[in-house]
Amino acid sequence: MRDDSRKPGGQGEERRRRPGEDGPPPPARGVRLPWTAVPAHLRLAVETHLGDRVTEAVTQPGGFSPGVAARLRLAGGGRAFVKAVGPEPNPISPGMHRSEARVAAALPATAPAPRLLASFDEDDWVVLLFEDVVGRQPAQPWVPAELDLVLGVMAGLAESLTPAPVAVPSAAERLGEDYRGWRLLAAGPDGLGMDGPDAAWARRHLDRLAELEAVWEAAAEGDTLAHADLRADNLLLTADGEVVVVDWPWACLSTRWFDLLHMLPSVTMQGGPQPAEVFDGHPVAAKADGDAVTAVLAAVTGFFLQRGHLPPPPGLPTLRAFQLAQGRVALAWLRQRTGWR
Repeated sequence: MRDDSRKPGGQGEERRRRPGEDGPPPPARGVRLPWTAVPAHLRLAVETHLGDRVTEAVTQPGGFSPGVAARLRLAGGGRAFVKAVGPEPNPISPGMHRSEARVAAALPATAPAPRLLASFDEDDWVVLLFEDVVGRQPAQPWVPAELDLVLGVMAGLAESLTPAPVAVPSAAERLGEDYRGWRLLAAGPDGLGMDGPDAAWARRHLDRLAELEAVWEAAAEGDTLAHADLRADNLLLTADGEVVVVDWPWACLSTRWFDLLHMLPSVTMQGGPQPAEVFDGHPVAAKADGDAVTAVLAAVTGFFLQRGHLPPPPGLPTLRAFQLAQGRVALAWLRQRTGWR
């Protein structure tokens, strides 16, 4: 989702109605290219890697990658999933695919992620071939039982991926240039550019939020392999009740609770409960340092709000609206956590 991320009743119930009141949340959707957009010699290379001829390619619409994402059916009955991107329309995307290939190749077999079959980089195109997972994205708005299933898997992930089994950058190295939103807003001529009580609160505390954000890197230090971009569109639910986590290009070292914190604004935006309802009762947050959580939340909020007001990147027309919607949820949570007047 970058430029290239339960309990009913009470106050949380009213918050869940807000997306519907203001219209549906923006979709997580880039401009997909068809399988035929891949140069012919690279399509032939895909068939060579798979050892069979592709007879059908069905584009999958969800997700922010502005390239090819298709389920392939092979002549002999086999299946695979292909992700491929060239330098157009978004020149940042090939680098993300290269990063994903490195992470996917090193994930342990026990990780709930698709197995990487092959990857290659040729003529400015990056192609990744995965095992095909028969599943669907979680229902929107969130169904409580499906959210509980996902939250349970996240607890297991934090346990099984600590210490990290893959050599990846730290969260500070991976995201340090992105998580400067409040500092950019404080230094810019236009400020926050939003209306409403939460926005007015943020404007009153803009310099203070910039200072809080500045300590997020130390607050996020940890030895857990974090996905760093978990949302409904990066999850697949299978018929036998498994949760498969896809799209790992932003993986980094961080705290056990980093993925949970980062995901919850999107859950609320898409009809789920309030972030605090879930975070405060989740096992990965049981021993979290409160000040560290607030600092990282400040950085995530600033990222969403600052990026949400920028023009859409090429091939990602809904990205900014999606980020801004998450930012509004995160801002309300941040205001609650700080207790600032």
